[in-house]
Amino acid sequence: MKQNLIAGIGFTALSVLMACNQGQKKEAAKATPDPLAANRDTTINPRQDFFEYANGGWIKRNPIPPEYSSWGIGNLVQEELYTRLREINEKAVANPSDPISKKIAAFWKEGMDSVKLNADGIKPIEPKLKAIDGITNLQELAQVSAQLSTFAGVLSVIGIEQDAKNSERMSVIFWQGGIGLPNRDYYFNTDDRTAKIRAAYPGHISRMLQFTGMSAAAASSAAADIVKLETILAKNSRKLEALRDPEANYHKMPVSKLNQLAGNIDWSKYLQQQGISKFADTVIVGQPEFYTALSNALKSEKLETWKNYLKWMVVSEAAPYLSDSISYADFEFYGKLLSGREKQQVRWKRVLNAEEKAMGEALGQLFVKEYFPAKAKKRYEDLVEDIRGALKTRIQNLTWMSDSTKEKALYKLSKITKKVGYPDKWKDFSAMDIKEQSYFDNVYQAGLWWHQYSINKLGKPVDRTEWDMTPQTYNAYYNPSNNEIVLPAGIFTVPGKRDAELDDALVYGYAGASTIGHEITHGFDDEGRQFDAAGNLKSWWSKEDEKKFNERAAVMVKQFDGYVVVDSLHINGKATLGENIADLGGILLGWDAFQKTEQFKKNEKISGLTPSERYFLGYSLGWVSHTKKEELARRVLTDVHSPAKFRVNGPFSDVDAFYEVYGLKPGDGMYRPDSLRVRIW
Repeated sequence: MKQNLIAGIGFTALSVLMACNQGQKKEAAKATPDPLAANRDTTINPRQDFFEYANGGWIKRNPIPPEYSSWGIGNLVQEELYTRLREINEKAVANPSDPISKKIAAFWKEGMDSVKLNADGIKPIEPKLKAIDGITNLQELAQVSAQLSTFAGVLSVIGIEQDAKNSERMSVIFWQGGIGLPNRDYYFNTDDRTAKIRAAYPGHISRMLQFTGMSAAAASSAAADIVKLETILAKNSRKLEALRDPEANYHKMPVSKLNQLAGNIDWSKYLQQQGISKFADTVIVGQPEFYTALSNALKSEKLETWKNYLKWMVVSEAAPYLSDSISYADFEFYGKLLSGREKQQVRWKRVLNAEEKAMGEALGQLFVKEYFPAKAKKRYEDLVEDIRGALKTRIQNLTWMSDSTKEKALYKLSKITKKVGYPDKWKDFSAMDIKEQSYFDNVYQAGLWWHQYSINKLGKPVDRTEWDMTPQTYNAYYNPSNNEIVLPAGIFTVPGKRDAELDDALVYGYAGASTIGHEITHGFDDEGRQFDAAGNLKSWWSKEDEKKFNERAAVMVKQFDGYVVVDSLHINGKATLGENIADLGGILLGWDAFQKTEQFKKNEKISGLTPSERYFLGYSLGWVSHTKKEELARRVLTDVHSPAKFRVNGPFSDVDAFYEVYGLKPGDGMYRPDSLRVRIW
């Protein structure tokens, strides 16, 4: 998955934005400088630090706004998108002419009504808090938790996904969760930055519980118990790198066995309360030891602690959709302390973010009509085939892989489905109960709709036409269970430029390498390679080839383990391995494909740059950004992507063509001896 420079990541992985700037007037577009030339800092030697050379000029001219923890190309695209989506919402409010526009108008109006939100305060979630207060035993605790889990991530994470070993079947997946800090490491790491966050955490929980009516003393005592409880769950949660092993996180079992593993909850009833049990005779448990620990904690920790924990989870999840005081308290901890943002986003942008999550595909239908023409769609569909052809040639020419494994790899490559721009079939949001009610209720109803939408997949054929991103998303993904790459219209945007103005060198680096080549390579990274052409977790490699792959991947793990990001925090080479392999693969594939273009063959300069230079700068354009230290530290602990700088400098140091184009020699900062360069695909 290409890294999302703006938002977060969900149960499977996703999120992002806009298409080709077709709305810009031609005269204005011509006045826009060539970004590859303009973004550079020519005081930096590209052989020493290519990221700073390629993007340093832009970074110097564009400080991070106070309401953001990072700022880069994804944000520039998002800003254009915000403006366009706001227009769509305001038109819907002025003329709600159809069911979709009525829902859009209602969501927008309720989210924007700060007077009503501030008057209501905690009122919208009082029914949830009252239900928690009424709990008298563990059975009732489980029942209320099941009801809340459609909105808040209490106890654990339960989702409906394709069975990794039978991609034709949708299954119920149990995953670790239930903690309020970003992941387990926040509860145990001893570095100063993490320790400061951990020390502030009980105070934040106490502050949020006081909004529910607790006294300061009661809230403080409850917060201490909650942190103790979450620490138990965190201790029994797997580390980030361990979650990337699909085989080790696949435990298929009957619900009766889950009841044996974690018997203090009747999981059959729990699933029944969620409307799932009809199809859930068997489930897939990612981390069984987590569920055993959860069950034990239900007995060892006081019922009152669990009730306060549920209240904390509900108010924390609901905070962005409640009054300004509650919302800002949530921001001060998660936005300021964890991510380094100085200022909260303006309300209208926060409402658009929530609306995107609730029914972004409905907005997408209106979006693509205006901003992603057929000509642009065809350009990138053709580029996918150019990249596919490049990987086919590379596989055929591998010297370390046996012919039998090559044959299967080529077959898998031929079966990769491409989805470009937007879905052929749109989701039907008519049953989503969005209307003039509280902002929280609209968000909650959207969550219920998505919960039911997922449940409805059980017992039915897998819909392989579905998209997990909206067309206006600035991101892309590879889905191993479908063996597909999904490339929303938004990912191809270069801010301020129409698609027709972009030369092939820029496009093959920016879209071909950092996006299309990256996603195709995910089908053959350390995780994706374990899935076959039909999308099943199934070994198709010879043992010898597997060994050779792992030896080559270990070189990359060691390379990235050596990079220091902030303070004393190093990149986690194992956790980021899949994304690093995909970055390197994308660069190599984009380069191979670009060499066949007329622009490369003519070798004519644009803005004083050769086509080859423009290719590497084009790739770097996809990562133009800078990030605050607080956010960098958070990402090192929670993100399977390396920070932007290392997604340029790291893989470029392994690409022979880069050495040739820029004349790297021993002693240069970007130089790695041939014996230490990563050679996989």
